[in-house]
Amino acid sequence: MGERMHPVGCYSLGTMFPHPRESLAMRAFAVLSLALFAFTLCLQETAVPADPAPEVAHPKLPQGAGKIDADAPKTFTTTASGLKYRVLRKGTGAAPKASSTVKVNYHGWLDNGTKFDSSYDRREAIEFPLNGVIPGWTEGMQLVGEGGMIELEIPSNLGYGARGAPPVIPANATLHFLVELIAVR
Repeated sequence: MGERMHPVGCYSLGTMFPHPRESLAMRAFAVLSLALFAFTLCLQETAVPADPAPEVAHPKLPQGAGKIDADAPKTFTTTASGLKYRVLRKGTGAAPKASSTVKVNYHGWLDNGTKFDSSYDRREAIEFPLNGVIPGWTEGMQLVGEGGMIELEIPSNLGYGARGAPPVIPANATLHFLVELIAVR
């Protein structure tokens, strides 16, 4: 009698070569399926997990600044917008909303460490509406409660962008801030 065939094809001894009577499309499908399966296994075996955020030393505090919590994180959290932040001292009061007016002390510097502004140097806190400042401040200050301290790393698109703020802040600059939230109105 003739050879008995499986309805899908004849695979002898575990090989993946179809019987000669199968169509070319069936052969192509079998080969493609095997290739995709092997590729998937290869990806799973060589996938590298995402690196955790690197630890970064806490910033040097300007004269007049309060203390950093002992358990303050050494890593930054990144928001969907690209803002990086870490709460250095938890506040005990309410966090502001974008429509709030805040009173803060702050210290700002560029990637190269150049200080561009500091209310600590002037020994005078500043008060302003959050919806009247750069987007990185508006977003970032809503992440800390009154009495808290936050460090912000603001990418250019949430800061002054391509225009910069000459002559102090160059175009496309990443801005760094240490901010103490004194009051929320």
